[in-house]
Amino acid sequence: KLVDKVKACFPKVIAVLNVGGMVDTSWFCGCDGIQGALMAWQGGMEGGLAMADILCADAVPSGKLVDTFAKRLEDYPSSAGFHESIDYVEYKEDVLVGYRWFDTKKIKPQFPFGFGLSYTTFEYGKPTVSTKTMSAGGTIIVRVPVKNVGSVEGKETVQLYIGDVKCSVTRPLKELKGFEKISLAPGEEKVVSFTITDDMLKFYSDRKHDWVFESGAFKAYIGSSSRDIKCTIPFTLK
Repeated sequence: KLVDKVKACFPKVIAVLNVGGMVDTSWFCGCDGIQGALMAWQGGMEGGLAMADILCADAVPSGKLVDTFAKRLEDYPSSAGFHESIDYVEYKEDVLVGYRWFDTKKIKPQFPFGFGLSYTTFEYGKPTVSTKTMSAGGTIIVRVPVKNVGSVEGKETVQLYIGDVKCSVTRPLKELKGFEKISLAPGEEKVVSFTITDDMLKFYSDRKHDWVFESGAFKAYIGSSSRDIKCTIPFTLK
């Protein structure tokens, strides 16, 4: 109701969400009169000044969401069982916590994990890999060029996700395994490098009571969020 009243008074509105976690944002998408949203979280004493700097373009936003914002309450994995009892909570999502649930179950979120816009635009180039076959104890180095194709200096967080194509246990479609935040001037390009180790491919076995990996096909995903994947690199663990 507050948003509707503000929209009635001003032709352009930016919603600033000063909250500590996910909130219902169904009113935002497709809502006429709202040009953008700033997730302020809990900024503390300097939060107001920081928000003013961003809104007035004295600073370029570069944050990324650490949570997934769903389109509906029912889309969250915990919604079905969270209020079943006042004595306990059953985590029915198992290992598919957060973005892992949305990705694996193919549920489109309102705003995905790792998402965040800027006042500039970043372009991802073609990745290169040191090898497409890894042995136990070995590594694979993935490099991807990122260029600022906008008109102002900005920061981008490049994210590495890895997925196990076929596994004997339930695993997410992909999991965040690394990220690198870089600052780029207009027209500047930098190469971001990730080193994939066999530890990144492991899962915890409740039978062996240890972290293990299984040989086979894997995929490395490079993106600017869990849903905005710029390139996918298949590789094999022998």
